[in-house]
Amino acid sequence: MMRTHSSKRAYRGPMQVDVVIVGAGAAGLMCAATAGYRGRRVLVLDHARRAGQKILMSGGGRCNFTNLNSTPNQFLSANLRFCISALKRYPPQAFLELVERHGIEHVEKAAGQLFCAGKAKEIVDMLLTECEWAGVEVRLKTPVEAIEATDDGYRVTTHDDTITTESLVIATGGLSIPTMGATPFGYEVARQFGIEILPTRAGLVPFTLHPDLKERLAPLAGISVPVAATAGGMRFEEPMLFTHRGLSGPAMLQISSFWQPGEPLVIDLLPGRDAAADLAERRADRPQGTVLQYLDEHLPRRLSRVLCDWHGWSRPLQEYSREDLAAVAERLHCWTVHPAGTEGYRTAEVTLGGVDTRALSSQTMEAQGQPGLFFIGEVVDVTGHLGGHNFQWAWASGVAAGQAV
Repeated sequence: MMRTHSSKRAYRGPMQVDVVIVGAGAAGLMCAATAGYRGRRVLVLDHARRAGQKILMSGGGRCNFTNLNSTPNQFLSANLRFCISALKRYPPQAFLELVERHGIEHVEKAAGQLFCAGKAKEIVDMLLTECEWAGVEVRLKTPVEAIEATDDGYRVTTHDDTITTESLVIATGGLSIPTMGATPFGYEVARQFGIEILPTRAGLVPFTLHPDLKERLAPLAGISVPVAATAGGMRFEEPMLFTHRGLSGPAMLQISSFWQPGEPLVIDLLPGRDAAADLAERRADRPQGTVLQYLDEHLPRRLSRVLCDWHGWSRPLQEYSREDLAAVAERLHCWTVHPAGTEGYRTAEVTLGGVDTRALSSQTMEAQGQPGLFFIGEVVDVTGHLGGHNFQWAWASGVAAGQAV
């Protein structure tokens, strides 16, 4: 296991390295190892107490470290073509090969989604080991106090040192999960050098509900049900989880990146079925049957009861006209929810927006007109869907910059 250093040292005066990377997360460590193997003297700085904190908490502590089906189609950006080059040059199979070389056992949960069979710590240990083998120094509990451009590169000031470097890589992530140490530092550096920051907001985040709907759905907390969620022209068919605060689960996290405040969220509670046809057939076969009996066959019983009580679906089916059954089906297939908002950065897995990719090279992640300054990972306006895609962007963008610094 690589030894890292804290900031508890006396000031030692100026030091010179080839590359300074600010951020010891997924992208930063990947970039560091890549550059180190090229013979570059690399120093990684991070204000956190531990490296790879978001890796450690991801995937329920097992880290969904990539997705074998990751392509540019699974990413959001104001410039959708920007991520193509890096993802093509470092595909998911390349990172999987690295994981397997380190003997890390993994499992495929959903199609293409790879998780550690053990703990996420194995991925962090792997990255730190790669950094050690590549001669990289990682300093934790070392916040950067100032950055200045020089004639030969950059001057980075910490509490302990003034470091001069030819290349400076910003891998500080976004604003999501501030309790893990997220800060706007990366955006501040970009602005310092005249680089535009596109509007940011929480992505892959649960929804909150207005008080009346929240109260009505309160008895359903803990229930998960397969749904199809639609918003912003996108549709995701995944499980949805009712919570004490609102709606969560993969379907809600996915669609949250496309939903805009004030817009409706449409949820199909019976994806793949034709409820109108089902109910008409059931009415013909069992006229004394009820909507509740039908729903109990396809939904959790608590949800069936809440829906029937809510909408007054208590009569025998023989008392429903065809139009009545069509209306029932419409509510089941097109449940329209107007969220109060989302849980915000507090629980968001990613930050949408960020450093404008028009200011960066898609080949190297270097800032246009600012030689030696690079931005990688979540701080950049590239955000993946749920399911390992964001880690794949971290690996790919880190490698792209690591090959150039």
